[in-house]
Amino acid sequence: MVSIEFDMIVFKENDTYVAYCPELDISSCGKSVEHAKEMLKTAVRLFIEESEKMGTLEDILEEANYKKDSSGKWLPPRLVATELVST
Repeated sequence: MVSIEFDMIVFKENDTYVAYCPELDISSCGKSVEHAKEMLKTAVRLFIEESEKMGTLEDILEEANYKKDSSGKWLPPRLVATELVST
């Protein structure tokens, strides 16, 4: 299985913690921050495994702006800032 890096954002919705990967638009949830993070890692791993089986992983990663380095490792786009903004 291809190993990739990804950003993880965790927020709380009522009593549930939601972990979100913006690069791949995948989320999962849990009863604690750590549980939500582990569940997201599992969701991303399963997504990668299934995408590899279907032969679509490379297209998906390229569309998500991942780049392959000279060694063949996929490098993620980097989240550079987050902030709470009001209008």
